[in-house]
Amino acid sequence: MAEGGEPIVRPRRIFMNNLDTYAARNIGKYLSACIAGASLEEAEEGAEEEEHLSAQEDEADSKSKQGLFQIVGTLSKPLDKKLGFPVETYAISNRDELLSHLMESDVIIYNITEDLSQIDEASWAASALHTEIENFESQKMFILLSTVMTWARSKPLDPDDPELPFTEDDYRRRKCHSNFKDHINAEKLVIKMGKSNKGKFTTYVVASGLLYGAEEGILHTFFKEAWLGETSALSVFGDGQNIIPLIHIKDLASVVQNIVDRRPRTHYLVAVDDTTHTLEEVVKTVSVHLGPVKVQKVSKEAVFLNKELTQLEIDHLLVNLRMEAVFLKQNFNINWVSQSGIVENIESVVKEFKESRGLLPIRICILGPPAVGKTTVSQLLCKHYKLHHIHIKDVITEAIANLERLVKTPPEEEEEAEEGPESWQELLDSVKENMEQNGGRLDDSYVLRFMKEKLKSMPCQNQGYVLDGYPKTYEQAKELFNSEEGEEEEESRSKAPRFDKTITPEYVISLDASDEFLKNRVINLAESVVAGTHYAQERFLRALAMFRELNTEDETVLNYFDEAEIHPLHIDVSKDDDPTYRDILKQITKAVGEPRNYGLTMAEQAELELQEAEESISQELKRKAELERREAEEEAERMARWEEWNSRLEEVKRQERELLEAQSVPLRNYLMKNVMPTLIQGLNECIKVRPGDPIDYLAEYLFKNNPEIE
Repeated sequence: MAEGGEPIVRPRRIFMNNLDTYAARNIGKYLSACIAGASLEEAEEGAEEEEHLSAQEDEADSKSKQGLFQIVGTLSKPLDKKLGFPVETYAISNRDELLSHLMESDVIIYNITEDLSQIDEASWAASALHTEIENFESQKMFILLSTVMTWARSKPLDPDDPELPFTEDDYRRRKCHSNFKDHINAEKLVIKMGKSNKGKFTTYVVASGLLYGAEEGILHTFFKEAWLGETSALSVFGDGQNIIPLIHIKDLASVVQNIVDRRPRTHYLVAVDDTTHTLEEVVKTVSVHLGPVKVQKVSKEAVFLNKELTQLEIDHLLVNLRMEAVFLKQNFNINWVSQSGIVENIESVVKEFKESRGLLPIRICILGPPAVGKTTVSQLLCKHYKLHHIHIKDVITEAIANLERLVKTPPEEEEEAEEGPESWQELLDSVKENMEQNGGRLDDSYVLRFMKEKLKSMPCQNQGYVLDGYPKTYEQAKELFNSEEGEEEEESRSKAPRFDKTITPEYVISLDASDEFLKNRVINLAESVVAGTHYAQERFLRALAMFRELNTEDETVLNYFDEAEIHPLHIDVSKDDDPTYRDILKQITKAVGEPRNYGLTMAEQAELELQEAEESISQELKRKAELERREAEEEAERMARWEEWNSRLEEVKRQERELLEAQSVPLRNYLMKNVMPTLIQGLNECIKVRPGDPIDYLAEYLFKNNPEIE
């Protein structure tokens, strides 16, 4: 007993396989925040519930931690980062070790919807636990998360009423899809294992609809394609009229929570929401709310060209099955996230998808005088972050082309559109007339309308944009970014502008440079680059003067962003006149942070790796060339020093010889005069006489014939 006489709630340990996969990760995370038995309590309504929770929040916190489910389990592969919710994760080397961990748990949940290799392991786990029933310290529960695909070939309940849905009561009549025979065998085995001793070991099978929510599971391929916006329409395979049973991943987690808490008598449950959506309805909903709005029907065979879908995922998308989860609605206390289905809740589903995947838009505005490099920097940022380059000239050209297309071929959903061909034609005529009257320029009212439409377009809302050199004035920024709703009320409270957060830039970069620097840059441009552009001398000087004039008043475009607390980052490009803008790009990316998208595709990754390999080879060749150059220089220097040393050595030898010769002249003269004549005569006499001891004879001869003695 705890202090105060209240019982201590023993935490329930829940084992889950492959905690790092989509379904297990989201279900495990959900359960880790649940208190054991919480689903048994009926939720209070409205303000009473909020007041109750607020009043007892601190007191319940310590109790909640005591009663929270403890999640443990295996991983499908090693992770760089730890999952936040599990108490423990196991690296299993053999099944004996796995069984020991299963025996330590109160609830064992096996998901067989994502990894086929787990079907055999789940069947073994249920059988192994069944053989250990007598050794259980407490009652255990085994939950198998399976799929409605084990019903895919079931015959209609009533041939005269094909719309009659299947329910849990019909599970014995179910016929599985040919690719899901192992799944249905596992279901039958798990149900069988729980029949012999329900007091100690209960088993459940949950036939789950196609999962969506969070990272989106099987539907992710449609969400990703829509978000990327690289196609004009999402593909619907076949006629698209097949009905797909669906359920949000959090709703499935709530179903599991109810099973754990309630231990229902029914051991086979169907987990689907209340809808009967067709594939076309689902894809159309994703396309409209995430992009590109349209769908196109393709043959069923075309689905196999999608490399991101596995065979089992394809089977789920092509199933045609009506199901109703009667037992869940009648007996469980489910905190539904999406009971009315994905179509009704698409806005919250899309928001959750973006947050779960970290797919947040990056909105950047690049400002500065003409020729400072706004377009170059914008293009570099677009390439780095995979954003859309928004240039005023391109926006106007695109808007006019779009109007001409709408006038020529109105969309099929014309009756649903706010405007029709007549209004489009009227707008097109007024735009062209305005441009003729202004020498090819367009009034701000039209520019702002087209620019706002562009910023609100799905691609800019999904990935973000880099706004190149616009707006130019305070008023343009105010008209473009200020929120239209509640503007007067907000202005009465504060002088700060109320801006539309969905289109207003998060980061404003002001590229600065002196007039002298900019003039020199333009002067040094090639004539072919300058011709016909705003870099022509007179046009450039006028544009530069206009920019300086617009940015000397108190109400400049930079002041607008300061007032909105989006403080511009000022960068002086003249400090490092690098045409590649590497240092400037580094400064901006440091301020903005990491990309918020899917990253590189496989093709782009391969190209990047190839580029890096080529750069590495190039750097290695440069290094070797530099090394060879240095070695050649050192060798040449060494040879030069050697030749110089040899030259000096020869000179020293010559000088020594001359010195020796000069020093030997007196000695030679002395010998020639006093020694050599007598010595030669003695040698001649020695040769004639040939004495037995010539040395002694010669010495005797020199002594006798010494000139000094004579």
